[in-house]
Amino acid sequence: MFCYQCEQTQRSGEVLGCASLKGNCGKEATTSDLQDILVYQILGLADYAQRARKAGVVNQGINDFIQYGMFTTLTNVNFNATRFVNLIQQAAKLRDSLKASLAASTVSSIDLIAAASFQPAGTMEELLKQHPITAINRDQAVVGADVIGLRMLILYGLKGVCAYSHHARTLGFRDAEIDADINKTLAYLGSDPVDINELLAQSLVVGTINLRVMELLDRANTETFGNQTIAQVRVSPVAGKAILVSGHDLHDLAQILEQTKDSGVNVYTHGEMLPAHAYPGLKCYAHLVGNYGTAWQNQQIEFAEFPGPIVLTSNCLIEPDKSYKQRLFTAGPVGWSGVRHIDNNDYKMVTQAAKALPGFKETAPEKLITTGFGHHTVLGVADKVIEGVKAGAIQHFFVIGGCDGAKPGRNYYTELAQSTPDNTVVLTLGCAKYRFNQHEFGTIGSIPRLLDLGQCNDAHSAIKIASALAGAFGCGVNDLPLSLMISWFEQKATAVLLSLLAVGVKGIHLGPTLPVYLTPNLLAVLQERFDIRVNHTPEADLKTALATAAQ
Repeated sequence: MFCYQCEQTQRSGEVLGCASLKGNCGKEATTSDLQDILVYQILGLADYAQRARKAGVVNQGINDFIQYGMFTTLTNVNFNATRFVNLIQQAAKLRDSLKASLAASTVSSIDLIAAASFQPAGTMEELLKQHPITAINRDQAVVGADVIGLRMLILYGLKGVCAYSHHARTLGFRDAEIDADINKTLAYLGSDPVDINELLAQSLVVGTINLRVMELLDRANTETFGNQTIAQVRVSPVAGKAILVSGHDLHDLAQILEQTKDSGVNVYTHGEMLPAHAYPGLKCYAHLVGNYGTAWQNQQIEFAEFPGPIVLTSNCLIEPDKSYKQRLFTAGPVGWSGVRHIDNNDYKMVTQAAKALPGFKETAPEKLITTGFGHHTVLGVADKVIEGVKAGAIQHFFVIGGCDGAKPGRNYYTELAQSTPDNTVVLTLGCAKYRFNQHEFGTIGSIPRLLDLGQCNDAHSAIKIASALAGAFGCGVNDLPLSLMISWFEQKATAVLLSLLAVGVKGIHLGPTLPVYLTPNLLAVLQERFDIRVNHTPEADLKTALATAAQ
């Protein structure tokens, strides 16, 4: 195997990246190699799909498959090798069906990318022999690490785009133009491009697509569940039977809440599900009693201690410990061999498991945290924010958020957030906030100093808020007293970073370490064009941020 798509990838030795029998995420080489084959298949399928569109043939099922297939190859999503063999065979069938539908059209099949003609073997053993054809670094000896690195920047960004798009699709929200642009960019990637400038431009195209996808997902969430409102969320247990829901998929959570509403079982959110408590359509369920635990990397401890079944939706699964593996369920693109999977929105088994398990025996003293500062909430008090800036009460805004992770060095974000001056506002999103969201930040007038915008895809909110402030002050976003200190871990964060670059945001602090596929040459280019900054110490970076703003 060779994989370097996430922050935890191997960084020692001659090869930068996981190139052993098991990756640092716990993924076996077999599964990793099969994922490469599936992605290669999807590149070919996308090429056919974009040509079919020109002939007036749009197959919604194929677009669904492409985006689901990309999503399921993200870090910490699906570790089930058998599942990938089935998806590879399914991709070939879908490709052949499109090929047949194009046979009678005038659309040319000339210059199809090589992946469009790939014929997968019928067994896992034979498929693995084909892996060298599909490996992500298959022609690095010819084109060099810089070209491969840029291709990966696009590929991993597209994986994030597809994940967010899949979330919107589960709520019934689709955009045909977005589907077309995803397919077009996948097909471009499948052409094995080598032009550095063109690859950089296409990276920003991915960021632009992701902006539209995040906007679509925001619309899907708010039109389905209402605009976020400020919510006090209980983070201490309530006596009673209990289900824990982790991941990102609000649709899955809604299904679970509806199916358990008269069961006497309480439902808790975990990790990136915390913002669910801010949506009126979800917090109206009285048995959504609180949030349990913290970020994804702590799940082996927190899941073991939770006295009920756990449902892992969308992503962020790590190897289940035997102490809770039998209580764990996966849904959607998530999978682990031997863990029960729910693919039909029927959570009857989960409810039965909750009733059979002990639940919480006692109610703990009430402890609350606050969420719900999406763009509707913040822009609703924009006049007070602007007034605070003009009066000098608010000197600076920090966006401190993104992914959390297990590797050492992430206390940087804890120390950074807690060191921000009292006359500054911290906007946060993603699971990185668990590093500091129980810290008391206080208020500036009536405005809380810590504003939780929501999930990582709510970077859309941060962009809307920054754009509104820039408009109010008649300047550009880069002229605002605003610093972005973004922690990344996996491919959704890559998509968000590309979106920020696509709208021209400069001076982003990215950490705790930089992606290894960004070679020194590529990093130099990004630093020159976008002033991408590496993390130093919290004190030094805070000083730099405040000094820059004061200029």
